Amino acid sequence: MALIALMPGDGIGPEVIAEARRVLDALGLDLSFEEAAVGGAAYLTAAHPLPPESLDLAERADAVLFGAVGDPQFDGLERELRPEQAILGLRKKLGLFANLRPVRLFEGLEDASALKPEIARAIDLLIVRELTGDIYFGEHSRGRTHTGLRYGQDVMRYDETEIARIAHIGFTAAAGRRGRLLSVDKANVLETSAVWREVVNEVRRDFPEVALTHMYVDNAAMQLIRDPGQFDVILTGNLFGDILSDQASMCVGSIGMLPSAALDEDGKGLYEPIHGSAPDIAGQGKANPCAAILSAAMLLRHSLRLTAAADRIEAAVAAAIAGGARTADLGGTLSTSAMGDAVLAAL
Repeated sequence: MALIALMPGDGIGPEVIAEARRVLDALGLDLSFEEAAVGGAAYLTAAHPLPPESLDLAERADAVLFGAVGDPQFDGLERELRPEQAILGLRKKLGLFANLRPVRLFEGLEDASALKPEIARAIDLLIVRELTGDIYFGEHSRGRTHTGLRYGQDVMRYDETEIARIAHIGFTAAAGRRGRLLSVDKANVLETSAVWREVVNEVRRDFPEVALTHMYVDNAAMQLIRDPGQFDVILTGNLFGDILSDQASMCVGSIGMLPSAALDEDGKGLYEPIHGSAPDIAGQGKANPCAAILSAAMLLRHSLRLTAAADRIEAAVAAAIAGGARTADLGGTLSTSAMGDAVLAAL
């Protein structure tokens, strides 16, 4: 029996994870579930966003299904105590370096996209984002200059080992899709990106069947709007991947439709919708649970190797959308639980 750690977190996290749990239960799989607090919810009870018992569950579990963390009420805390440190801590402690973010338009959502329907309809790409390096995990400092001006400093850093292992993930993914890999960097300005490009070119020798191209991140952002159908797999670092994947979410209608997986070298993973905690709508039944439900499908596919069950969930979401099921972010009126009902009915 596989153990799934449920970490709903803050804001709309508990609402969307509840719907994902309902879908997993409906499949009748040999799964067990344990729940633990993270983020602001954990700080309120344990004075830390990632208490030892929550980390212990994550380490024992076969996979983690994560909601969202963050709330303005905690903005005044020291950085290491803010809710967001829960997800950063889990990534670091579990060695979750490879972030997979599939982006495709579900039939029927063409009008919800910020793009023209004929452009949006062609979107079917995968963003492979390095997750434990870059500026988010570099040294951070604040101070004052000799003239008394405040300054902040954040160090962006990658070494060749970190780059090579995520590049292998990107090339392998491209080999299993349409055979095209785009590496996104800023090598004309940043030394970090210059090393990134060098190492990606070296890894390319192991994948002669994959066509590799490079693009600066500003151009990639523009091309993602102009012609997203040109992309197959996008490989990039932590900062650029964070921004591009959120941009991609509006190309397919809503950030509430995009799941993600964060994997270690052995396939153990943490799965979460890419949307945030959205405290402004928390508890109101307005959240779209599709990204969390699709994250559960990714969990079955990547960590438990239950491909058929994952396919069933994804087909059910597609059928519900095609049948007209819509939450508010997609221009509809369904509540969070009603959208879950629609997916369960299609399942």
